[in-house]
Amino acid sequence: MSENNIQFLLNNELTVIENCDPNMTVLNYLRQELSRKGTKEGCASGDCGACTAVLVEVATKENNQSTTENLSYQSINTCITFLSALHGKQLLTVEDLQQGNKLHVVQQAMVDCHGSQCGFCTPGFVMSLFSLKKNLAQTSFTDATTESSSSDLNLSLDNDIEHGLAGNLCRCTGYRSITDAAKQACNNDEVDQFDQDKLVTIKTLKDIAKQQKTVVLHNNNKSLYLPNTLDKLTQLVEKFPQAKLLAGGTDLALSVTQNMAQIQTMIAMGNVSELAQIKETEDMLSIGAMVSYQDSHALLTKHYPEFGQMLYRLGSTQVRNSGTLGGNVGNASPIGDTPPVLIALGAKLVLRKGQRTRVVSVEDYFVDYKVTKLESGEFIQRIEIPKAVNKKHLKVFKISKRLDDDISTVLACFYIEFSHQKVSDIKIAFGGMAGIPKRAFTCEQALMGKMPNDQNIALAMEALATDFSPLSDVRASSEYRLQVAKNLVRKCFYELAQTHASTRIETFETDTLQVNGVTHA
Repeated sequence: MSENNIQFLLNNELTVIENCDPNMTVLNYLRQELSRKGTKEGCASGDCGACTAVLVEVATKENNQSTTENLSYQSINTCITFLSALHGKQLLTVEDLQQGNKLHVVQQAMVDCHGSQCGFCTPGFVMSLFSLKKNLAQTSFTDATTESSSSDLNLSLDNDIEHGLAGNLCRCTGYRSITDAAKQACNNDEVDQFDQDKLVTIKTLKDIAKQQKTVVLHNNNKSLYLPNTLDKLTQLVEKFPQAKLLAGGTDLALSVTQNMAQIQTMIAMGNVSELAQIKETEDMLSIGAMVSYQDSHALLTKHYPEFGQMLYRLGSTQVRNSGTLGGNVGNASPIGDTPPVLIALGAKLVLRKGQRTRVVSVEDYFVDYKVTKLESGEFIQRIEIPKAVNKKHLKVFKISKRLDDDISTVLACFYIEFSHQKVSDIKIAFGGMAGIPKRAFTCEQALMGKMPNDQNIALAMEALATDFSPLSDVRASSEYRLQVAKNLVRKCFYELAQTHASTRIETFETDTLQVNGVTHA
């Protein structure tokens, strides 16, 4: 295998990383190695957004037997992003936006709308707003039809802004002035320097990709390997079976930034294109292990709207841009949000070791707390999800202390089919209720073949005490978790029976509450 160094564009400058600690985050690299102090450290856990920067990569689109190339702008939390994520991409920080003496339109909007007080969080907001503006310019506004009313477009923009800035926290300014700045910036169609340099940027990034080498970074007895093909990845995983596999890193990085761990050998999977593929067949959705939450959202929403809705609550835009479905399953956390849904849907994992693959159901993948069916030298290659069946109903409920960007206390998933008003097929899976995500078999049996009336639902609720003995921790007590899980069983069947009932809080605003898309004063 050939050795190479991490190469990327820092704004317009080709930059090479030859001798850095493989455990170093992009945030520390910016501040300590490059003395770029505009990017701030607030939480070192991907929660506050003060460290937000933007990664730019080439995005290709097939259309009518032709291929178009564009640039994709993704906001990231640099505090939980390792250096390997930079290879073959362009990194933009707040220092890069101003052109000469002229502020970028997103910076000027923050000034005009008084979107900053102490200013500590401001660079992160500016970069999230910059990413939002660049992506909206390529999607929602260019795709908007002339038949759409101005109120519809304004509502769509409000939702985009809410999601785009949900990962950024401010303790002193108040969000109204910041959202006003977002609206002003997103409605400004001025061409910036990044648009003008687009073709040159695309060429440079493609030139880096053409090198077709495995990146190797050694420092202080620690090693990082960044293969660019599936075959090279399999060789490395077999050679270093104890290595930490790096997917999005939104969880693994916390072991370094929060627990001060040192990862001796890391194999980053981010440049293996075969793992970033999405395929749709007649009866199956195939999602590569390195497909991000953001990139899988449209497909999952199309077939399972409740799954897509949950993904928007899984984390901030920064987290969804980096985190992957494969990583969420692979780290075997009992509070991962996607495993209960995948279990209920009957999803399977394609596992690879060398040239051999095998298939394991997501349900069977988890053995015990942080213990899985993975063999030494094996990794998740892709996730296969059966397509939705018209007769079946999917309900997904996430209970957390915050609406957005928070870890689940309990996550419940119900996949139900009825025949002659009786439950003819049912799968119920929970996260946060045990050491692994798992099915509620006793609860299922209490409902199977029966009418979902009050009496049978009550029996199913009580059956959960047989399925689970949840732990108490900082998020909730055992008693709270069990009671919430019981209540979610009732809530599921209430929503199925009362299809127009407003039961879920979606967004908070200063003077309104929005429930299931209906605004209440």
